[in-house]
Amino acid sequence: MARIPPSMSIETEMECGRKEVVGSQTLQRIAEQLQCYKTPSLIEELENVTGRNMGSKFGIMDHVEGENGLFTHANWRKRRAAVLICLFEGKQGELRVILTKRSMKLSSHPGDVALPGGKMEEGDDDDSATALREAMEEIGLDSYLVQVVAKLEPFISQNQLRVVPVVGLLAKIEDFSPVLNCDEVDAVFDVPLEMFLKGGNSGKQGGLGDLETVDNHRCEERAWKSWKYVFHCFDCETEQGAFTICGLTASILIRAASVVYQQIPCFSSNLPDFQQLQRALSNAA
Repeated sequence: MARIPPSMSIETEMECGRKEVVGSQTLQRIAEQLQCYKTPSLIEELENVTGRNMGSKFGIMDHVEGENGLFTHANWRKRRAAVLICLFEGKQGELRVILTKRSMKLSSHPGDVALPGGKMEEGDDDDSATALREAMEEIGLDSYLVQVVAKLEPFISQNQLRVVPVVGLLAKIEDFSPVLNCDEVDAVFDVPLEMFLKGGNSGKQGGLGDLETVDNHRCEERAWKSWKYVFHCFDCETEQGAFTICGLTASILIRAASVVYQQIPCFSSNLPDFQQLQRALSNAA
């Protein structure tokens, strides 16, 4: 099991404005760590993932200093979305994340695995409000059960939405009784966060289910126009069924696991994934 970094110094915690966290010592350490998280620049993000100077390789170093005008326009809310990375401690002390299977009734991405979330609405104060509202609407997760501790850097989706991952901690999984919105969600389940670093997990006790078999990671090289990218897929079996986690959701969870455990994935590639490539090209436009 990947080791969660120890708590930071008192001075650092005070500088970051640490908030009191209700939950296990593990969740408290994570909260302390993430409350000081600062989103990296695009170049830093690519180099963190690949271990190489990707900016010069892709010819985008001179183009990524500012945000794309598309997202600073007055209508930015229409192109903004948020997802909730809800973490809790499993029966064996491992960190787990809650996921959903999208309803087959949906017109876009039916049956795909996703994090709870959706587009920002007028009544949402910020990205955290969007993620929490969507989690309540989709799976009945009350916002008072979740403590938001960080926001990761935005991801650009295939339909050019700016998706902000919001990290929240669920102190007691037993307090969460899923109520699915059948028009949007067919299933809710959870997996170990660590699997998005190593791509494997064997026989661990879960949170919403009882037992899992081995989780498998697949990595494919694909092309979009003249650009090559890596496509990550994670196959897993839980009490709720067999699922494949890929695309944007996989990329977000790889990043989240890297931040929480402060480790580079063992399956690091020389190429960015599709979302990182899209973000680079969007900023370069």
